[in-house]
Amino acid sequence: MNSITLAPGLAYYPDYLDRAAQDALLKAVREATRAAPLYTPRMPRTGKPFSVRMTNCGGLGWVSDEHGYRYQPTHPETGTAWPDIPKIALDAWEALSGYPHLPDACLINFYEPSARMGLHQDKDEEEFDAPVVSLSLGDTALFRYGGLDRKDPTKSVKLRSGDAIVFGGPARLIHHGVDRLFPGSSDLLPQGGRLNLTLRKVKVGPIS
Repeated sequence: MNSITLAPGLAYYPDYLDRAAQDALLKAVREATRAAPLYTPRMPRTGKPFSVRMTNCGGLGWVSDEHGYRYQPTHPETGTAWPDIPKIALDAWEALSGYPHLPDACLINFYEPSARMGLHQDKDEEEFDAPVVSLSLGDTALFRYGGLDRKDPTKSVKLRSGDAIVFGGPARLIHHGVDRLFPGSSDLLPQGGRLNLTLRKVKVGPIS
């Protein structure tokens, strides 16, 4: 399992999922979105819609609306519990995270060809000793990462379908985002676009 260290605590695993594993994970994501449909989150205070749609799996799911960022156990529109995290994603967590407990959240972002994600930190969790494990499906994304301060210099790497990236330790709270997609760079999703799964440990310790 080859990895490239992009920065201290930031590991990149190109081609982590082969095509069969990508197909299997995509099938699992489609099943999850039938139980918990993709929805459009909104920015706190302003209510401005995100350019990505999202849903979650696991005991907790990350949501954003006019009231702020938070984790909650139910879908914000349907009120139903989130579906289970797909086994193939849990296997990736166990292989890559180096953390003794399973994640309790898996955020699924769907990027249309024109969608992007501004620089941000994943800091709404209680447990920062656990890393974030990210899996990419579909079109290639230009992933940008910087430092703990938003004004720190940034670098970029292209994340392709099947790639994994893990940020933990000194990189756990770095700023990161997606500048753009490269439409047509993958044939995994028939209609194009990109799916990104981020596995996270929200609560300290084992899942209760």
